Amino acid sequence: MTTKEKNLARRYERIFQQVEDLLLKTDNKIARLATVAALLHHKMPHYFWTGFYILTAGELVVGPYQGPLACQVLEKNKGVCWAGVRDRKVIIVPNVHKFPGHIPCDSRSNSEIVIPLFNEKNEVWAILDVDSQKFDAFSEVDKEWLLRIVKLI
Repeated sequence: MTTKEKNLARRYERIFQQVEDLLLKTDNKIARLATVAALLHHKMPHYFWTGFYILTAGELVVGPYQGPLACQVLEKNKGVCWAGVRDRKVIIVPNVHKFPGHIPCDSRSNSEIVIPLFNEKNEVWAILDVDSQKFDAFSEVDKEWLLRIVKLI
């Protein structure tokens, strides 16, 4: 692991501990999503847009987020978030402009990571979506720690 990756992992570890403490205050899922989005967005310098899309009646509808205006509803079965729902896995996209069917909610976003959230029945109920203005901004370190963080929700 490089020094940069070690520093990133340490930052995520501190955030994880903060999230763990903060989420003890409520079981309300929307409050938890809002807390996680705000904390991640303001603690990670490479994040441009940080938020959640919630699967509601077969649509991905924007939930709590930080950053510029978002698409309110994502076109069905198109783009990175829907790929995360469909494939039930983390997706890291180094260059969103080359992703088939990419939905450009903000043209300043250049890379993206999406993390599916699962309910007690192991069904996807939401997606954590993080965009960066930098190309190739997300790594396995981001993936590992974001998976840990969303499990706390």
